[in-house]
Amino acid sequence: MIHEILAVGPLRCNCSILGDEISREAIVVDPGDDISRIMALVAKHNLTVKQILITHAHIDHIAGAQELKRLTGAPILYNQRDLPLVAMMDVQAGWVGMKTPEVAAPDQDLADGYVFSIAGLNGIAHHTPGHTEGSVCLHLPEQTLLLAGDTLFQGSIGRTDLPGGDLKTLLRSVHNKLLTLPDETLVIPGHGDSTTIGEERESNPFLQT
Repeated sequence: MIHEILAVGPLRCNCSILGDEISREAIVVDPGDDISRIMALVAKHNLTVKQILITHAHIDHIAGAQELKRLTGAPILYNQRDLPLVAMMDVQAGWVGMKTPEVAAPDQDLADGYVFSIAGLNGIAHHTPGHTEGSVCLHLPEQTLLLAGDTLFQGSIGRTDLPGGDLKTLLRSVHNKLLTLPDETLVIPGHGDSTTIGEERESNPFLQT
């Protein structure tokens, strides 16, 4: 599998490009900004983007999705429970000092248990509310990989003080959906450094209850 990670936008959101070496099909996760850089890597690997997946509808994760869709024709998938956040994108832009991006309803609801796939690569979406009502984590079992959005970080968890956030719900999501995965699962959070499920199970101070 081809896996490129770009820290995009002013908040340095981790955007993942997942591609299959044989089919050259690709998935882009959380294209929050810097679409020209994303497209340059797509071209470098001679990939065709087939899906655009959004872990949650905060501006730093979704802002570039419509532009990427125009360039690639790929559908945008995110959990429809985050539509209220999309409706307040102008407010979100004010939080971070960004221009309000063009956003739209998802082409497909990224619901719990949804199986996303391209030729040679597939995974499952786990609905993990708490950071937002529609937050999802993307698990690729064959690659022992989890794209955690802003649900789980190295030594931390997602903030819960923004609209749709709830600490008890987030902790329940992590314990019930993520800590059930194998310890060796590589975790790519929405921002910052990678970690593993085992490391977070053992040392994350938010999960020691």
